[in-house]
Amino acid sequence: MPRYKLTIEYDGAPFVGWQRQDNGPSIQGAIEDAVFAFCGERAAVHGAGRTDTGVHALGQVAHFDLAEEKPADTVRAAVNFHLKPNPIVVTQAEIVPDDFHARFSATARRYRYLILNRRAPPALDRGRVWHVPVPLDDAAMADAARLLIGRHDFNSFRSAACQAASSVKTLDRLGVTRDGDVIRIDVGARSFLHNQVRILVGTLQLVGRGQWSMRDVEDALAARDRTRAGPTAPPQGLCLMAVRYDLGAGKDADVAIDDDQQEE
Repeated sequence: MPRYKLTIEYDGAPFVGWQRQDNGPSIQGAIEDAVFAFCGERAAVHGAGRTDTGVHALGQVAHFDLAEEKPADTVRAAVNFHLKPNPIVVTQAEIVPDDFHARFSATARRYRYLILNRRAPPALDRGRVWHVPVPLDDAAMADAARLLIGRHDFNSFRSAACQAASSVKTLDRLGVTRDGDVIRIDVGARSFLHNQVRILVGTLQLVGRGQWSMRDVEDALAARDRTRAGPTAPPQGLCLMAVRYDLGAGKDADVAIDDDQQEE
């Protein structure tokens, strides 16, 4: 039974998130329906990260099995045909070993959050950024971000609905950079807690506004209490950028594109 690995990009705005649910359309459901329309098989599609309502991806990774082998390019083209007019596209398909798992084989995930920091609201980027009209000190945000890198108990930075058994995570990267009016926050870890990235962003923007100090961020982390951290940033600024797999689990490469991957 061949196993197919898909690299997928999507606009998360019209969906209730990655995971199939009863309360609205999901990305997973749309892809499963497209596979069925293509070959008549009800294949379960497993994603690397369960993005929340309104969160985007440049390269979500997923896999599914078919009873009969078909060329990977045929699968990609057929699934894309049947996904129309959904804003979901399979950019790459390949046949992988049957021990590959999009979620459990992943060794790192990378997200990017975009803040548009100017008075005027977005036009072309509406639905892709968080518009913050007051000035933000990106240098102070970057300094505060460095306090959160490493292995910590991130209980203050997860949703009350998070089902992860442990709130201890290792944050490999949390960088803040500015390009004109856009502040970019890049976050990397093996796995994330539910809403972790968006709560980190919401906390850092308090620092950028001058409402929080570095000490406030340290205290929030040490408190291990959700009420002590900043607000949850809105979903539209978040994008799942990359998932890494080691040799023996697909390819040892980043696939351009959040058990614990409920983010975001």
